[in-house]
Order: sequence, then C-alpha cells, then structure tokens
Amino acid sequence: MTDTDRSTAKPRQVWAGPITFAGVMMIVLGLSHGFQGFVALFNEEYYAVEKNGLAIHMGYTGWVWTHLIVGTVVFVAGFCVLVGQVWARVVGVIIAVVSILVNAAFLAAAPGWSTIMIAVDILVIWALTFHGRDVRPRHGAGARP
Repeated sequence: MTDTDRSTAKPRQVWAGPITFAGVMMIVLGLSHGFQGFVALFNEEYYAVEKNGLAIHMGYTGWVWTHLIVGTVVFVAGFCVLVGQVWARVVGVIIAVVSILVNAAFLAAAPGWSTIMIAVDILVIWALTFHGRDVRPRHGAGARP
C-alpha cells in the first residue's frame, strides 16, 4: 500500500464493530428461534411445562409458527444489517423487542434457553442503536462532519 493509498483510504467507523455484532447475533437468534420451533414441532414433551403452563395458552403448533416467523424475520434482517441496509436496523430493533416478548411468554417452557435469547436480544438492541447518528447517510452541503 502506498502513501497515497493510505491517505485516501476511508477510516473504519467506530460503530462498525457493534453493527457487525448485531447482524451476526440476529442471524444466530433467527436460527435459535427456528430450532425452538422445530423442537416444539417434533417433540412437545421436550419442554418443561404443558401448553396450559405457558404465559400465553396456545398449543405448541402455534408456538412452532410463532418461532419460525419471528426467526425468519430476524435471520433476514440480520443479513440485511450486515450488508448495510439502514432500514434493517430499524426492523432489527423492532423484531428484537418482539423476540423478547415471545421468549418471555415462552419462558416457562424453556427457561434457560429463553433467558439467554432475551439477553442476546437486549445486546442486539444496544448494538443496533449504538451511535445511530453516525450511521445516517449525509446528504447536501449542510451535512455535519
């Protein structure tokens, strides 16, 4: 790399690490929701309580679809966050909140797994909102540096 290449190289932004972390963790969360959904589909006896013991009295078939839908949205949004889509950050925060609610409602069935997923959701929300003003695209002559 020459001196001119170094002087024209774009400096790495401080938020790149947390955003990358959020994108990767969203993909992991999406896969985890899918895993929980498929376990509920194939082995209802795996979970700690019957469907009546859950916060929302819904059959495990309903939970299968809930986990698969939330998981798919989190997974896709995670990839979009990694490729730099700003809208995916907004969707990521919203779906992480939804994921927290789903896992809180499913807490009695899988306490350890749901607690870990709630903690990761909180970290994802933090990472996606980290230095948000630095991520917005700058347009026009009056944009601040």
